[in-house]
Amino acid sequence: MSQISASKQKRLAAKAARNSAKAAKSGEPTPVTSGKSTPALSSSMNSSSDDLTLEKLNLKVDRTATGVYTSQERSRDLKIESYSLNYHGRVLIDNATIELNFGRRYGLIGANGSGKSTFLQSLASKDIEIPGHFDIYLLNQEAEPERKNAVETVIEHAQKEVARLEKQVEDILGEEDGADNPILEDIYERIEGLDPSTFETRACTLLAGLGFTTQQMDKNTEDMSGGWRMRVALAKALFIRPTVLLLDEPTNHLDLEACVWLEEYLKTYDRILIIVSHSQDFLNGVCTNMMHLTHKRKLVYYGGNYDQFVKTKEENEVNQAKAYQKQQDEIAHIKKFIASAGTYANLVRQAKSKQKIIDKMEAAGLIEKVEHPPPFKFSFTDTDKLPPPVLAFQDVSFAYSGKMEDCLYRNVELGVDMDSRVALVGPNGAGKSTLLKLMSGELVATGGRVQRHTNLKLAKYSQHSNDQLDMDVSPIEYMKKQFPEISTETDFWRRQIGRYGLTGTHQTSPIAHLSDGLKSRLVFAELAMAHPHIILLDEPTNHLDMESIDSLADAINRFSGGVVLVSHDFRLISQVAKDIWRCENGHVEPFEGSIQDYKEALRKNVKL
Repeated sequence: MSQISASKQKRLAAKAARNSAKAAKSGEPTPVTSGKSTPALSSSMNSSSDDLTLEKLNLKVDRTATGVYTSQERSRDLKIESYSLNYHGRVLIDNATIELNFGRRYGLIGANGSGKSTFLQSLASKDIEIPGHFDIYLLNQEAEPERKNAVETVIEHAQKEVARLEKQVEDILGEEDGADNPILEDIYERIEGLDPSTFETRACTLLAGLGFTTQQMDKNTEDMSGGWRMRVALAKALFIRPTVLLLDEPTNHLDLEACVWLEEYLKTYDRILIIVSHSQDFLNGVCTNMMHLTHKRKLVYYGGNYDQFVKTKEENEVNQAKAYQKQQDEIAHIKKFIASAGTYANLVRQAKSKQKIIDKMEAAGLIEKVEHPPPFKFSFTDTDKLPPPVLAFQDVSFAYSGKMEDCLYRNVELGVDMDSRVALVGPNGAGKSTLLKLMSGELVATGGRVQRHTNLKLAKYSQHSNDQLDMDVSPIEYMKKQFPEISTETDFWRRQIGRYGLTGTHQTSPIAHLSDGLKSRLVFAELAMAHPHIILLDEPTNHLDMESIDSLADAINRFSGGVVLVSHDFRLISQVAKDIWRCENGHVEPFEGSIQDYKEALRKNVKL
């Protein structure tokens, strides 16, 4: 109770200072408050200002940005013009405009390797100087492993945020005309919203929405996996509601239930939100605007969600193509006339006049031809058919402890054949990834039997597959080492990985320099070379862009073998799954209905 009282006293004192400052306008004596402007909370997670300085120093070698902040001094909208971004000497964004309006929720989209994550890091680190009233919070790594439980971690972060905001109020009131600063009202609203008496209740609500049980909330973060600490970090970010919230693939560590909850929660985010996400479904539900980082290294803005972006972009390209063709036809017609003018004086004068028309067109800028980045296609090598049963569970039970009384699964009966297209769904902790490990042989059944065809070849992609790559070598060198019996020819591997969108310098740069999305493509290229009969996919979309996901769906549908999929991407499931199996309460049962029916059922259970 003493902490709550102290916090309330601080807020009352800050309000009194504001009223006193306003009273000075009418000639009343005013107390003088001094202080320096507090730097905004920027970069990722709960870093101290010293950590941020170090982060900037570490990244200066790798990342450089230039641009001019052009918003009004006290504006809540953020605008940077002539913005350019370089990473490892490669231009990612060239002379673009960053324009973020308060109250808008932006989806940032672009191809794998285009620089989306690096752009968010640049914003969060304030590579371009941004006023201190913009507190920018980037969520791109998990919470620190500490001897604090999830609730304590979130509350401690909230307490620090209240103290920072109260200090910011004091600093503003110490400025000339500070009491009239419109930013104050917003800060006061945030302080009022961060009422310490509600901290524990709100923290528990957020964590529950993200999939935590009461027992998991009591566990120290040092005893949690990286995925669960990522959820704690997400709860911290949502709790304080920063002015600019940057979320880089926030759904990667969430199950379908938590994705639906987060989508419903972010629909009401009333500040500035930028989301990098591969999930079309998620972007459709949350975003009011889209930012497209194009292959020409520009930022192009669209109103509406992802579906509206696709429609508008297609319409714009059709109109641009027509206008381009019309202009090119006009130029060709004029040039033909000029060429045929000969030496007749009157025609020469007309030819010069016509040439001036072309010169004016070029000076004003010719309409650009519509160009699309080179397409690529995932493909899994077709394989010989195996007669059923290919993979069968016969009365299978499993417990990590090896004790039947601790079983996660009990008496499971199921079969996967060459024509299977199965999506596994169910709440967090139900054991979907465990089921895939039982199929692959990474885990052995405690009871019952997992029967596999003697010639069965299995290949598995997991959300941790990227971590198993050799980061010090190039993609070409990596594939040569993995498959020396197939080929050691550079040109052969250049063609193979080129099919998966790894082209140009990406083929010869160290894998460590690749984006997560490009690393995922390399893993898929490796997986395809294994010629499997059945492919097990555990969250395959985590780092893929929209085009890659569509290509993956097409590859799955064309594949002659079987596929079992665990994914939080509703759209991918809708594209490929013939069967939906629900994992819950130790059983695996068919779900009657589509994946959209399943999502709607989850939405009805959301409590914010």
